[in-house]
Amino acid sequence: MACDLWLVPLVDVLCHSPDNPFADELADFDRALTDAGLPTVPVYAYMPGMTGEVAPVAGFDYAALHLLRRAYLLSISGLPVEPAERMDGDYQQLLEMFEEAAQRSHLVWHFDHAGAYVPVDFPRPLVTDALLAGGGPLGSSHGLLRELEAVAPAIGIDPANPPAAPPAPARPTSLDEPAAAPLHEAGPFAGERHVWLGLHAAATRSLAQGSMIVFG
Repeated sequence: MACDLWLVPLVDVLCHSPDNPFADELADFDRALTDAGLPTVPVYAYMPGMTGEVAPVAGFDYAALHLLRRAYLLSISGLPVEPAERMDGDYQQLLEMFEEAAQRSHLVWHFDHAGAYVPVDFPRPLVTDALLAGGGPLGSSHGLLRELEAVAPAIGIDPANPPAAPPAPARPTSLDEPAAAPLHEAGPFAGERHVWLGLHAAATRSLAQGSMIVFG
């Protein structure tokens, strides 16, 4: 099953437009952030030629995303991280075993098929009834990047000098179609590395461009 990540520039011409398709979600995000004593989602001035567009940034398979989350939970718990070809239906059991750590994690405590990360720094994902009724917990791009850097050595990536990210999907993919196979990756942790590179590209560009990351 395929998962696409999109970057949505948080610029005034989009966020303040009456036709903004993300208006309801951004309002929910702002309420959750305000209730947590945090600044609201930043909105930047549009700069032609410098502001990014709404566009896909990465694509990967849900199963590989679960494997990366597994590696993260094992690594922060001080357990050995061994390659696994699949979860064999044990992902929910893993979340229950490491529930407290999972709920603190921007990488883990997030819906597979929906939800967003915003360029606001906060320590753990935000959860409200309104968020759960929509795209799920709200993550921080800063927090996601920190956790990706923490798990990188366990899957054979130097976070200070990671490989180039795979190309973004050429077109939107539907939930029920297979994800593209990892390019230039083979051997242990190939799937985890592919997902890591896509998420890392999304998080770094989110912070550099002032964009939110949207799962689709």
